Amino acid sequence: MHSSDSAGLDLPLPLRNFAATRRMLLVVLAASILFPVVFLLGYGYYDYQRRMTESNDIADRVARVADEQAVKVLDLNREISTRIVEMLADSDDAQITANQKAIHDRLSVIGESFDQVAGITIFGVKGEMLASNRFFPVPTVSIANRDDFTSARAIRPDPYFSLPLLSSIQQDDVFTTSVGRSLNDGRFAGVVSIALKRDYFAGFYRDLSNGEPGMSVGLFRRDGGILVREPPSRPGITHARDAAFTGAMRNNELFGRIRIRSSIDGVERVVAFRRAGDYPLYVTSAIPTAAIFAEWRQHYSLIAVITAAPCVAVWLLVLFSLRQLRAQQAAWERWRAEVAMRLSAEASSRQLRRMGALGNLVANVAHDFNNLLMVVSANMELARRKNFNGLEREVLAVERATAGAEALARRLLSVARKQPLKQEPIDLAVWLPAATGLIETAAGEKVQVKVQVSPDMWQVRADATELEFAIINIAVNARDAMPRGGRFVIRSQNVRVTADNVLPDGEYALLAFTDSGEGMTELTARRAFEPLFTTKLSGSGTGLGLAQVLAASEQAGGTARLDSVPGRGTTVRLYLPRYHAPSAATATAPDDAPVTLDSPDSRDNAASAPLHPGSILLVEDNEEVAAGVAAVLATFGCDVRHELTADKAFDLLSEGSRFDLVLSDIQMPGRLNGIDLAEKVRGTWPTQRIALMTGYADEFERARHTGVTILAKPFNIDELRELVLR
Repeated sequence: MHSSDSAGLDLPLPLRNFAATRRMLLVVLAASILFPVVFLLGYGYYDYQRRMTESNDIADRVARVADEQAVKVLDLNREISTRIVEMLADSDDAQITANQKAIHDRLSVIGESFDQVAGITIFGVKGEMLASNRFFPVPTVSIANRDDFTSARAIRPDPYFSLPLLSSIQQDDVFTTSVGRSLNDGRFAGVVSIALKRDYFAGFYRDLSNGEPGMSVGLFRRDGGILVREPPSRPGITHARDAAFTGAMRNNELFGRIRIRSSIDGVERVVAFRRAGDYPLYVTSAIPTAAIFAEWRQHYSLIAVITAAPCVAVWLLVLFSLRQLRAQQAAWERWRAEVAMRLSAEASSRQLRRMGALGNLVANVAHDFNNLLMVVSANMELARRKNFNGLEREVLAVERATAGAEALARRLLSVARKQPLKQEPIDLAVWLPAATGLIETAAGEKVQVKVQVSPDMWQVRADATELEFAIINIAVNARDAMPRGGRFVIRSQNVRVTADNVLPDGEYALLAFTDSGEGMTELTARRAFEPLFTTKLSGSGTGLGLAQVLAASEQAGGTARLDSVPGRGTTVRLYLPRYHAPSAATATAPDDAPVTLDSPDSRDNAASAPLHPGSILLVEDNEEVAAGVAAVLATFGCDVRHELTADKAFDLLSEGSRFDLVLSDIQMPGRLNGIDLAEKVRGTWPTQRIALMTGYADEFERARHTGVTILAKPFNIDELRELVLR
């Protein structure tokens, strides 16, 4: 049995050469030392980079949460200040002093409602305390020389945030937000000051860090002033002096991430920062690089120990094999390794062949399907022209099914990149609002559709039908992601793309489709554009929707991208290149432009233009398709001759036969295909009219260079009529 296996694999058994075996085992011993070392070095580098990335993500998430909390508190603080300013209206110092009791009571109600508020105080024009929620009557206190009073007066009505300070009376650790008041005539009327508890923020930051070693969370002013920091900074340090950090704040950056050695405690950290809304404040989240390194080192040491154990075992085994010189065992290991390698290579080769054949399989199935649909469609037209004879309802049902089958075949060809394109300039500012009704129908009654289109949108050049299918597919996916209803928002804007790994630099029209649905996991989002991939129940989806969206975008010269957050919705973005219309002198229609497709519903209303019957040579290898097309041509009064191959058609023309029109398919058996026939006819008989039919996009593009009219399968009777009338 061993000999037959070896013969099948063409692997001779090794000779009993002890010297060669010894040398091989020494090489194995060296490799068993070198490879683990290389592996550990590579894994160590990868693991360190991964942990740095994870730490950056943690810092970003913590900063985002801290930002949301700060914005909520500051927005609430702004609302309180606004209410107090409105309550005081145009009152001057004397009026406030006279109503001190009533104002104190109202401030007490407001202040006691919020845990973060340490006190609310109203100061007069000269900085003296007029009213407070903490005291009645108020003590004699003046803040005329404090920076929060002078700054609030200078920048009113914008708020001013003070550095931390101790309340002169209650000894509370707070920082204040001060808003300057103005009388109706614009004169300064005093300051409304709200003291916020630093412990309120510090406690939240402690919970937010969740015991992460060395993590710090803080709230800073734009000038680097430290309002709150957890853990607290050393006494006497009131400002951050890091140039990179303070420079980012001075530049009013919305968010970012930097790696600095902190001027507060001298520790190197990865710092994520975000601006708190529209306030001159920033929240930060920082993780020490030393903590990241310590965690990595601990994990790396464990991996090194785990890796060393099997390595030691291998070394002992090799040494034992060297001592015993068991050649047969060494030969067996070599044979088994060869078998595994060959099986792996064969499996890889089969997989590549399967993936390469998938596109051709889908396209060929759709092409043959289109031929069958043309037979059905042509005979339905003939039945319509013969007034149905009592079968109108049945014929109309077959026509509706045929239309649905044509749409499915179009989607298959689109996914395989073989759908013939009919690209044309599209004015998105007009086209997209016009498609709103269709989008709302696809999205369903439970979904609220909102379309926001910029009036100065650039034009694009694309297949309008493919683009419409793409948007409908996105709307249907959004509907399925929101079974209980939700919002589906379509936004458009002009963008300029530079330094992108996929898109060439240039100008693009961006269409963004956002739903408020269930969202996708990261793994699902990565595979969303794969053909035949679907997460829907069996029978509920084909897996072609988003694949068609990507295909339509790429065939227009752009791309599609998807972002999704589980539980928060999905956004699909289409990037379509800007179309620059040709000048008026060159904007004439080409002679070889394909026949425009009419909607199926227009056939009953189309004007019956007078026909001039003539002779037509029909070249089609599918006899059923040829019979249907010939029957339709006969209803026009045409004399039709059918040939199965381009070779026979060319021989017929060479014998002297002439026709008013030669109508040929492209893909046919024999020496010549349709494109070859068109080139020979145009070169030999320039006055002979010829038109081609195809269902493949690649054939469609090649056929355009022949300069003849091209019909994209499946076509209807109106297209055929238009071709005959030319």
